[in-house]
Amino acid sequence: MVTFKLLLAISAIKNWPTLQLDINNAFLNGDLNEEVYMTLPPGLLTPPSSSTGPPMVCKLHKSIYGLKQSSRQWYTKLSEVLLNIGFTQCQADYTLFTKGHGLHFIALLVYVDDIVITGPTVTNLHQLQSSLHSHFNLKALGPLKYFLGFEIARSAAGLFLSQRQYTLQLLDDIGYLGCKPTVTPMDPRLKLDAFTGTPLTDPSQYRRLVGRLLYLTLSRHDITFAVHNLSQFMSSPRTTHLQAVHHLLRYLKGKPGQGLLYPSSSSLQLRAFSDLDWASCPITRRSTTGFCVFLGNYLISWRSKKQPTISKSSAEAEYRALAATASELTWLQYLLRAFQIDISAPAFIYCDNSSAIHIANNQTFHERTKHIELDCPFIRDKICNSTIRLVSVSSHLQLADAFTKPLPSLALDSHISKMSMYDIHNTS
Repeated sequence: MVTFKLLLAISAIKNWPTLQLDINNAFLNGDLNEEVYMTLPPGLLTPPSSSTGPPMVCKLHKSIYGLKQSSRQWYTKLSEVLLNIGFTQCQADYTLFTKGHGLHFIALLVYVDDIVITGPTVTNLHQLQSSLHSHFNLKALGPLKYFLGFEIARSAAGLFLSQRQYTLQLLDDIGYLGCKPTVTPMDPRLKLDAFTGTPLTDPSQYRRLVGRLLYLTLSRHDITFAVHNLSQFMSSPRTTHLQAVHHLLRYLKGKPGQGLLYPSSSSLQLRAFSDLDWASCPITRRSTTGFCVFLGNYLISWRSKKQPTISKSSAEAEYRALAATASELTWLQYLLRAFQIDISAPAFIYCDNSSAIHIANNQTFHERTKHIELDCPFIRDKICNSTIRLVSVSSHLQLADAFTKPLPSLALDSHISKMSMYDIHNTS
């Protein structure tokens, strides 16, 4: 989904047309490389002599729906066709294919049987559409408007991405369309643990809710920390955890149409904000990493995740967060090369911990940092290569703070307004 948002951002900046294709019965196009047999389907009439001999089976010549091999074989078939007509597979994301240069450039992104294509010239996109139609039975859905639950609205001012219909359907299924809204996704005073409250008699309800909310975080970065915090208790949820989920649903009721706005004018400079909440987990005492990555003014990637090890100091934990942010930026730089975007300028990481910045810029080995494993050499190598540059930022301007802890409503609204999030359905 990060690649999908990056493709949308580039198409909005360069004003490229974006079309959507759908392959009919995609899995039936796959070729089988091994012998596969299936039992006879119910209702099939067989000759009377077959009842006395061994049971009859069907030998498959092509893949069908229900086979474990179907998705892989379909993807192999599609990849072969795209490579034969001149496309190159991106090594940073195997679902992205590119072709041509300049005005003849085309980018193709595939998710199972849904395909998005974009490029400078709409004529080249239609020619590609006709070429694919000669190999597969497909439907041309026109300009991209709805993709995997994402709603895309486009105008001369830019592009808007949201999951409004998905949110309203979720609230309707739970019966929360008429509830009283809240102003924050999680109470800032709440500290969840695995012991407070009574175990739920039916944990499946909680797991289904959190699973649906996890998909919503792909466009709603304002609920990312709350959802990932609640997902820690999937194995044994309690009443306090379910109450926190209901609080989050009430927040969604107040802002169901929130989404990402990609204005048509922006630079192509990568910059990121990296932050952490030191020893925030009351159970494991691990720190929480949070970062958000922008392409110009467009927010394209974000994460809230508990660190895998315990850090002895806030500077060490901040350094691990910087390593995670640098890894994401490095991967995005590979993707930008696939889109033929010039990335000669270094990517900026904004950090509010001066100790971590000094450690990263210090090329001399220090005994106090020898236990941080590969994070120190990784960051220092990126700084030496001038691919990443660390910039100090004050704590109240640290946008990644929203991914490390629950914030009060004023601070949360201030942060998300700076991260390209708006509600075009709200007329107030």
